[in-house]
Amino acid sequence: MKYHIKNAKFVVDGHRGSASLRNLLKWQFGGGRVKWPTHVENQRYPAPPRKVDGDTLLATWIGHSTVLLQTSGLNILTDPFFSKRASPSQIVGPARVRGAGVAMADLPPIDLILLSHNHYDHMDRSALKNLASAHRPLVLTPLKNGTYVPSVLMQEMDWRATIEFKNLKVTLMPALHWSKRSFNDTNHALWGAFVIQTQTGVIYFAGDTGYGNGSAFREVKARFGPPRLALLPIGAYEPRWFMKPQHMNPQEAVQAHLDLGSQTSLAIHHSTIQLTDEAIDAPLIALQAALQSVDAGPTSFVACEVGETLRVT
Repeated sequence: MKYHIKNAKFVVDGHRGSASLRNLLKWQFGGGRVKWPTHVENQRYPAPPRKVDGDTLLATWIGHSTVLLQTSGLNILTDPFFSKRASPSQIVGPARVRGAGVAMADLPPIDLILLSHNHYDHMDRSALKNLASAHRPLVLTPLKNGTYVPSVLMQEMDWRATIEFKNLKVTLMPALHWSKRSFNDTNHALWGAFVIQTQTGVIYFAGDTGYGNGSAFREVKARFGPPRLALLPIGAYEPRWFMKPQHMNPQEAVQAHLDLGSQTSLAIHHSTIQLTDEAIDAPLIALQAALQSVDAGPTSFVACEVGETLRVT
């Protein structure tokens, strides 16, 4: 998979990321949206440790696509989203129905932030500003996202570029998605997935992505080997005629899990904030059905509760 730049926009041939205004309005006024509850109380879980060493790999699902990864003495945060709304305004726009599973004040010291793209449910500038002030982490993000990131410790990356950070190697890999932060910047910034090579194995963070023909996942396995842990999105997928190019459904996520040969996959990007039409519990129900249909086993693709820590064996 490759991109080219046309009229200052990142374009992947044969892929439709952003949609036309006509199709957007057709979806918005199509009447297919299932109503979510306005609030879901989180279960209470022990706080994650300050750090872990040795072969231990912990993944705490904070909510949506925000995961705290802990291994090799380092703490890594993916797409930190802590605000009430995924919107330019905290007065209107999609509101989260579950609070963050770990409050920002309760996070251990953050060494590294992986920022996959600039949509509001992934790039929370308020959270990034607070994290930068409190922790001084390095922020890695795809090309042209630097203008949005309030941190001096930031580095932009191109697809397939690798950066060494302490005892890690981090590579930005292709994804099928798109970018937009304001009215006139559609696809002016790149998006992507991350591969983290650690002393304890490979971690894959898919960010936001459609499945396409699966080549993005097979390339990861061919280049880095099967991940010890993959973070795969399973939500925000209905209606398929509109969402398929940019978001996997649970069946496609399971196929991505198989394409990667992932030892363990963790479901992300679901049950936190309503972005699309499906019911709040639909992704988890569909995930279990998809796993049963391919006999993948209930422990190979895990759906944690918000705030729960997964110990990856």
